[in-house]
Amino acid sequence: MTVTEVPAKSIASQDPEVAACLDAEFKRQTNTLEMIASENIVSDAVLQAAGSVMTNKYAEGYPGKRYYHGCEQYDVVENLAIDRAKKLFGAEFANVQPHSGTTANQEVFLATVKAGDAVVSLSLAHGGHLSHGHAVNMAGKLYAIHQYGVSRDTERIDFDEVAKLVREHKPKMIITGGSAYPRLIDFDRFRELADEAGAVFLVDMAHFAGLVAGQAIPSPVPVADIVTTTTHKTLRGPRGGLILAKEPFGKSIQKSVFPGMQGGPLMHLVAAKAVAFGEALRPSFKDYAKRVIRNAQLLGEVLAGEGLRLVTGGTDTHLVLVDLTAFGTTGKAASDALEDAGITVNMNMIPFDTRKPTECSGIRIGSPALTSRGMGEDEFRRIGRWIAEVARNTEDKALIARVRSEVGEMASSFPLRAEEN
Repeated sequence: MTVTEVPAKSIASQDPEVAACLDAEFKRQTNTLEMIASENIVSDAVLQAAGSVMTNKYAEGYPGKRYYHGCEQYDVVENLAIDRAKKLFGAEFANVQPHSGTTANQEVFLATVKAGDAVVSLSLAHGGHLSHGHAVNMAGKLYAIHQYGVSRDTERIDFDEVAKLVREHKPKMIITGGSAYPRLIDFDRFRELADEAGAVFLVDMAHFAGLVAGQAIPSPVPVADIVTTTTHKTLRGPRGGLILAKEPFGKSIQKSVFPGMQGGPLMHLVAAKAVAFGEALRPSFKDYAKRVIRNAQLLGEVLAGEGLRLVTGGTDTHLVLVDLTAFGTTGKAASDALEDAGITVNMNMIPFDTRKPTECSGIRIGSPALTSRGMGEDEFRRIGRWIAEVARNTEDKALIARVRSEVGEMASSFPLRAEEN
């Protein structure tokens, strides 16, 4: 019996409604192309750990300092996750308990700055993340957030603006990293500005952590004071968060995670994180990370050849941000049509977007999940042509149906599980 068979078979008689949802979702993922940049396909081992008996118990506290008895194996697995995370990223300190990347960021705020302190971060509209201080987010409500953007000419981080904000507001923390920024980030320039201001330097590498783990792009860990990440996305683990830091920040981070922000950790997910970190330490993960980038770059080349404009002109990472203006359509219309065609992407704002967020001028497309399924250059070339074809003809139901059929044929050739490492 495979792991993918366990949920539907084990609960079908107890809860057929939920079992039907699981079965339908398995079929959806199997028969479509998942290209949302923040999503991936985990291994059977990660699935087993995430659905294990470790979901049955509270383990408040930390290894050796739990508030409940019966935590011997929980200490073992959390220490495994910590040690593997530190080895994987070359970090001095790691906390593996954060429930999500956003929670990890909130815990860093709690550990390092006070309410009302100035913080400089990348604007969500220019590729940043909601948790870095958007007005509707907790961080935006509690701290004095000053956000930088990208240059109109290059669509890359405008360091003149960053420097101006830092010198004007003297922030206690500077944040970089984002959810829709396709280029490498110059961490050293941020480090210089943080040192000038006496600020804590935080990098949120949630999107590109797997590329760092696979040594395919430069790591922020040696440069930043603190690094946060999710453990899914390119890292290909369970949904959750992770905080890495220089040792002097460790004690305050420990307190901010527990008891400052969280109660009992989700130990079934900590176990799954340990599995994922172990997988990422294998030599083959380096090859995976390189192929993720190559597939994204190839996809971008095909889309550009079809007449679409890529924000920043291309990508250095796992995602491309596509401007649909040339096709006279919106991100909403294109992403809806692509979903009908069996290709899952998300509408996304582009820098200096003139459309409202519920429509957008762009779509964000990622390569991690399909690379995990074993797809390569030939498949990504074909997918790029499909995306352009559908985006150009969002109202053509016959064309969309034909692409959906072709997508299903391709998807059926690549099983829904992460490739063996």
